[in-house]
Amino acid sequence: MKKSILILGATSDIGKALAKRYAAEGWGIFLAGRDRDQLDRLASDIKIRYNVPADAHYFDALAYDSHKDFWKNLQDLPSVTVSVFGYLGEQETAEEDWEMCQRILDTNYTAAVSILNLVSNSYLERGQGVIIGISSVAGDRGRSSNYLYGSSKAAFTAYLSGLRARMFAKNVHVMTVKPGFVMTKMTAGMDLPPLLTAKPGAVANVIFKAMKKKKNVIYVEGKWRWIMLIIKLIPETIFKRLKF
Repeated sequence: MKKSILILGATSDIGKALAKRYAAEGWGIFLAGRDRDQLDRLASDIKIRYNVPADAHYFDALAYDSHKDFWKNLQDLPSVTVSVFGYLGEQETAEEDWEMCQRILDTNYTAAVSILNLVSNSYLERGQGVIIGISSVAGDRGRSSNYLYGSSKAAFTAYLSGLRARMFAKNVHVMTVKPGFVMTKMTAGMDLPPLLTAKPGAVANVIFKAMKKKKNVIYVEGKWRWIMLIIKLIPETIFKRLKF
């Protein structure tokens, strides 16, 4: 494949939207995730709809020991790798249940680092490539309502920042994406503010355009950059008293 993208977490709503957005531009698509039936259906649809190569690959983000073989067994080295997978969990439950807490932390951070370390080292050897990590505005400051999820995304954001600095001189670009609210299965049932909530297709479009411009850090909805700036400027003595 001349231009190809590996989507880790391809059966997520944003993953599907990314696959279709890149396929529409003639890119070959590597779809990776745990639901093989969904992946196969998506691959078939992309091949028919966009007339581009699309392959489905089983990938379990939390099965760290399998990551090396997964990466090695790809038929070609993708031009772009995007890490989309994540797990929101339930804050109140996770405060008492270590199993859920660990799943939040491992899925959003440890698993992403495990696979992206392999990807980045391969791109370094080749001397080119693009890595895109889907982080979150939740990582900009810890809030009482979602600090476990937010802390895992904060760690991922810091990882991507350091990786970007490491890769810069080697012609490998790393882009951090910070969506705010997105209408997905993960947020189903939440009362989301319409003016601050994006659709997966819009997220994919912003990511594609930002990648072409080699942006470093993007907020999918520009309003979030200013919202989070204000939140970060609130003094801790006041912030700790806020319930949100």
